[in-house]
Amino acid sequence: MKKLKLIISGLLLIFVGTLQAQVSVTIGTPPPWGPAEAPGIRFYYIPDIQTYFDVNTGEYIYFSGGVWVHDRELPRAYRHYDLYGGYKVPLRDYHGERPWEGYNDHHRSYPKGYNRGQHQKTFGERPHDHGH
Repeated sequence: MKKLKLIISGLLLIFVGTLQAQVSVTIGTPPPWGPAEAPGIRFYYIPDIQTYFDVNTGEYIYFSGGVWVHDRELPRAYRHYDLYGGYKVPLRDYHGERPWEGYNDHHRSYPKGYNRGQHQKTFGERPHDHGH
């Protein structure tokens, strides 16, 4: 009987450990243009181009053709957008997988030009800024 209790206890510990491992979330490495004040944040909203960025996948998420598109590149119209100079809103209170479900609130709270002119420190330097 004692042996059975030990086996069951051991299995429970393994099961609980597995559950805890499934709950833990790892955030990827932020891009060099990401806001420095936002370590550990998975999604940014970029008001000027109405686009999200997923740190974990390295993908931009934007609305096009009636659907939310996930792409490693910005939409063609914004390929020359200055990610270092543009303001990025870290979505601090969002912990799901679909940040665009809050788009109406994000669009209203952070319109195009939000915080324009206010410098936002980034994780890295602009590539052409080294030594100049």
